[in-house]
Amino acid sequence: MSERMYGPEPMHIPADYGKIRFSKEELRHILFSVVVLTIAFTLAFSGIIYGDRHIIGLSTAEYFLYYLAVSCVAVFSGFLLHELAHKFVAQKNGAWAEFRSYPMGLAIALFFSVMGFLFAAPGAVYIQGMISKKQNGHISIAGPLTNLVFGGIFIALSMAIVDNILLSYGCYLVGSINLLLAVFNLLPVPPLDGYKVLKWNLPVYIVVMAAAVAMAAGIYLGWWW
Repeated sequence: MSERMYGPEPMHIPADYGKIRFSKEELRHILFSVVVLTIAFTLAFSGIIYGDRHIIGLSTAEYFLYYLAVSCVAVFSGFLLHELAHKFVAQKNGAWAEFRSYPMGLAIALFFSVMGFLFAAPGAVYIQGMISKKQNGHISIAGPLTNLVFGGIFIALSMAIVDNILLSYGCYLVGSINLLLAVFNLLPVPPLDGYKVLKWNLPVYIVVMAAAVAMAAGIYLGWWW
């Protein structure tokens, strides 16, 4: 326990203020969400692109193992690191922050994945503490920025890898998922991140949203593949 003085009364600041920490319950929620999402992504990818297995010369077993590997990377970068970015920035600002899964949202993800469609609301980082509007803006934008960074990295890798179609295409899928997640989370609708960022700083919101939309548009216009 440490103390800092603000005026006549001492303010007590916990010794672990600003440190990154996980509870056992939070780790269970994270593991559960990651496993279910990975299954959902694998089912969706393999359902959407099932006919390609003959074109890329994979057996049925190799085909599903390929999309399982791609799904693991997509879930890790697109979902887990997004949520951890929120958590770490919140904790660095002295707030309590822990991830909790949405069992119903995960069940819906599995349901849609069987039909070859990706839609998921796996959970969220819950935050408590004395957080200013600026701090809340920083916490909220951390997730979408993480998706933009990894989206750009994986898209760049997919374009740079010219001698391995499987690796290149896997990077393209992971990058595309990250870019689409960035756009979705930046929509100015509560409780999405974009709504909180917009309330904090309009110019920052416009710049980040414009970058996300431009990069994601490249998926549909064929710029990246």
